[in-house]
Amino acid sequence: MKTALLHYWLTNMRGGEKVLAALGKMFPEADVFTHAHGKAMRDEVKVKGEGGRWNGHSVYESFIASLPLGRRHPQAYLPLMPLATRALKLDGYDLVISSESGPIKGIRKPAGARHVCYCHTPMRYLWDMHDDYYRDAGPVGKLAMKLFTPYLRKEDLKSTESVDRFIANSHFVAERIKRIYGRDSVVVHPPVDVEFFSSPVPPPSSLMPRSYYLFAGANVKYKRLDLAEAACVKMGRRLVVAKGVSDEELRTLYAGARALIFPGIEDFGIVPVEAQAAGTPVIAFGKGGALETVKDGETGLFFREQTVESLCNAIEEFEGRNWDSANCHVNSMRFSPHEFEHKLSDILNTDIK
Repeated sequence: MKTALLHYWLTNMRGGEKVLAALGKMFPEADVFTHAHGKAMRDEVKVKGEGGRWNGHSVYESFIASLPLGRRHPQAYLPLMPLATRALKLDGYDLVISSESGPIKGIRKPAGARHVCYCHTPMRYLWDMHDDYYRDAGPVGKLAMKLFTPYLRKEDLKSTESVDRFIANSHFVAERIKRIYGRDSVVVHPPVDVEFFSSPVPPPSSLMPRSYYLFAGANVKYKRLDLAEAACVKMGRRLVVAKGVSDEELRTLYAGARALIFPGIEDFGIVPVEAQAAGTPVIAFGKGGALETVKDGETGLFFREQTVESLCNAIEEFEGRNWDSANCHVNSMRFSPHEFEHKLSDILNTDIK
């Protein structure tokens, strides 16, 4: 079958791009379509193709990439993306798989093709977190949101008409898909490189093992680094913030940490799985994807309110218990690339038949 993989934009390597890479391994001959293919994500070898190549796949961009700074900041052209998506040339493809948390699923589906959407989440800035984004935006951003949000919401709902099957990356996201789009979905958790993060590593050179708590992930507001910092200051605990580190350095930090503190709400959240693969338990806010990746009382603890007091109580309870690294590692294996490929293949084979 001739297969097309769709992704909102290829500008950096985060969770969504890791899912796309896993899809690319399952469909090595597939072409990739995206709004913008940044230079940092291109293969070194230059070959013929409008958007170059990525992980060995030919990449084709929408007209967003040709606009000023379109490859660096494609999000700035969000109001144009519904039109740009419909202009993508997908004639001749039998299977279309969209990797989606932006406006890429609203394609003109080729006649006779099957469109499966792997949804990381309906767009946060349009739906569940719209008020948070609006509050933090500057004057220009607030004006743009007022002008374009109604139009983009309408287009986002319309874009679901091209989707034959929704796959959600978590039950938390499946609920959003049902509530916002009125569509059912099946859950397939994203792949995590648990083998890499469970590999033996030397202890951190400047840190005593199990002498610190760890925060890992981008420092954006909803991840609540401020909460982790305030709780550790109040309790006199050391908090290491993993920012701008390589995967090898992050693996070492995971392995040496007393626990990962995960105080935000994530759609799925790869970081807690990586920490558990390294044998490290997790102290997480009890909402969102963490409820699906952490086993309460076995591989970590949940705190119930996003407050310093609630997190401090959880840390105190955590320190009064014994934790088995082997349990953490075993739990992480539920999210291996093999499990992802196996579950997704079963769904796709059923759909295609």
